[in-house]
Amino acid sequence: MNIRIKLLIILICPLAAFSQIKFITLEDIYKKGTFRGDPVRVVFEDEKAAPEISLKELKDEHGNPFGEADQIIYHPSDSGTVMLLKETEPIYRRSSKSYVYLYHRKNNTLQKLSRRKVLHPSFSPDGKKIAFVENNNLILYDIASGRHTPVTTDGQWNHIINGNCDWVYEEEFEFTKAYEWSPKGSYLAYYRFDESRVKEYNLIYYDNGYNKEYRYKYPKAGEDNSVVEIHIYDVTAGKTVKAQYEPGDIYIPRIKWTQDDGKLVVFWMNRHQNELRLLLTDAATGASRLLYRETNKYYIEIHDDWYWLKDGKHFLFTSEMNGFRHIYLYGMDGKTKLQISGGNYEVTEINGIDEKNGLVYYTMAYPRPMDRNLFVSDLKGRNTRQLTQGEYWHRIEMNKNFTRFYSFRSDINTPQTVTVYAISWDKRKQPSVQLIKTVTDNAKLKAKMAEYGFGRAVFLRIPNRRGDTLNAWMLKPYGFDSLKKYPVLFCNYGGPGSQTVANRYGAVSAWHQMMAQKGFIVVSVDNTGTGYRGEEFKKKTYLQLGKYEIEDQIDAARWLHRFAYVDKEKTGHWGWSYGGFMSSLAITKGHDVFSAAVAVAPVTSWRFYDNIYTERYMRTPKENPKGYDENSPIYFTDSIRGKYLIIHGTADDNVHFQNATQMISALVKSNIDFDVAVYPNKNHGISGQADNTTMHLWRLMTQWILKHLGNENTAKP
Repeated sequence: MNIRIKLLIILICPLAAFSQIKFITLEDIYKKGTFRGDPVRVVFEDEKAAPEISLKELKDEHGNPFGEADQIIYHPSDSGTVMLLKETEPIYRRSSKSYVYLYHRKNNTLQKLSRRKVLHPSFSPDGKKIAFVENNNLILYDIASGRHTPVTTDGQWNHIINGNCDWVYEEEFEFTKAYEWSPKGSYLAYYRFDESRVKEYNLIYYDNGYNKEYRYKYPKAGEDNSVVEIHIYDVTAGKTVKAQYEPGDIYIPRIKWTQDDGKLVVFWMNRHQNELRLLLTDAATGASRLLYRETNKYYIEIHDDWYWLKDGKHFLFTSEMNGFRHIYLYGMDGKTKLQISGGNYEVTEINGIDEKNGLVYYTMAYPRPMDRNLFVSDLKGRNTRQLTQGEYWHRIEMNKNFTRFYSFRSDINTPQTVTVYAISWDKRKQPSVQLIKTVTDNAKLKAKMAEYGFGRAVFLRIPNRRGDTLNAWMLKPYGFDSLKKYPVLFCNYGGPGSQTVANRYGAVSAWHQMMAQKGFIVVSVDNTGTGYRGEEFKKKTYLQLGKYEIEDQIDAARWLHRFAYVDKEKTGHWGWSYGGFMSSLAITKGHDVFSAAVAVAPVTSWRFYDNIYTERYMRTPKENPKGYDENSPIYFTDSIRGKYLIIHGTADDNVHFQNATQMISALVKSNIDFDVAVYPNKNHGISGQADNTTMHLWRLMTQWILKHLGNENTAKP
């Protein structure tokens, strides 16, 4: 073979490789659903399925066909009445309201619960009553008599809320239904929020006339919160008592009933969020005693891993009290204090408690922080066994008898394989796991990935300046050539306890694959402050959010710059929300390594954000002014040397548009050129298919990155 033919083959082979794949488009990702996996419904043969309902013949109160329901709520004991939710509209991140219809299966009739849309409809434990929230009041409805009984009457917009959360509790304590039935339904415990002293924030919704103003209560860092009370309503007597606890500038992040119908646990937390008390409260009198107390030199995170066992003598929970999140079993009398799980690993989820056999099933970030595997331990803390294996991400769904489970197993490059396993125990009480069936291996999606030339991400361990090693993943361009130079795009979130470097499919998105296909090295680095590596690594950022995080991103960029195939002059950073905060710091504090940044809905000063989240990590601005200002990108716009794009929705109720306007004002004052995109009437998610918002935003970002970060080896805008 002569030299000319050899040279021709060398030149043609890469082109042939590219011609064999399809190029990923934004339409594939955000419109066509080209890369969707097989849907899987968890169904255990040994469990009773919800009864089928035919809505075809049903008519609404106007005589029109009812159509489909947005949600169907069954009572677990099949009480004969089913709730059908219609015309559901979102309020904030976790809250929504709907028209509720009661479908009586016995006589095939349909009845509207209320003339208005309501929140949080739920059956009583015996299925005879329904509680719901309407106009900030908690209402009780008796199904047999059709009678509505107001539990509260003082509800008022932007003043008093009963049975529903205020904005900041919903967002930061992550719940919105603020009432709970007692186990037998004798009592309703509910929150009462007095928002009178909380300052209002107003949003403008733009229209073709004079626009609309929306005002709601939003407590920023250092500002007043709602005054919260817990009330307990006796359903039979129709009387209410107030739970007794130390008042003041405090939070009540949870209430939970024990197995005893008359005993409620009220979670009390100080404003600094470094002391948690559990108060065992008598439902009849409101009197309480201390059940559990925990303090922390940093802060305590609130979660739902609290379980009161059926024996009435013990409760089980997770805590970071010994440096890593683990499971503990305590006695109600204060005598038993056992640690169930152990090691320098984090428990991420409790999957089930088998009280009959004295076992707890749970998922742990093991063997690496980016993996997940299922374990089982006895409630004496003596024996622990691993039930799933390998460097994978196992998402687990167990049946009620703890004899079978679904494993949704994936890794960073492989879509999930869904399998069903059986658990059995031998005479020595050792567990074994047997494969029952494979539900799907997502063969169609795997074929699509091959058809479109999806690349394989690799995990990296990157050193930072303080001697820590950071977890990262990297995706190289399709047809990578080590003799070429490629720009680098950092994709980062970086907030406290978060994780983007995870060994699960989807951690590297189809958009990341598209950008790699266009010639970018795509990188994600979990900086100091991220989760699943123990308390000290996560809480090192206390009182100075942004400082160590951006130093780590800078160190990672410099580490990558050592490689000959990296274009050191073309390193960019993009992120959303906390990630947008990081991108804004990258282009300011990291100006000597980052040449371009895209910040979507960024926090630009923690003084603008809500107090529960911000003060958990920063305390108040009055207590910690340097912590707030020394890491705010607003004060470092003079340092910018590269390109900066800021994107925000004007109706963002979470990270206010104010963050963008104040950043822009600082950029103007510093005489820095920048690009900005504003999406009218869009919230923190800045999304929409019908009005093309989703496509427009991702196209805008893609084209901007190609223009300002691309080089001779990337696609053209």
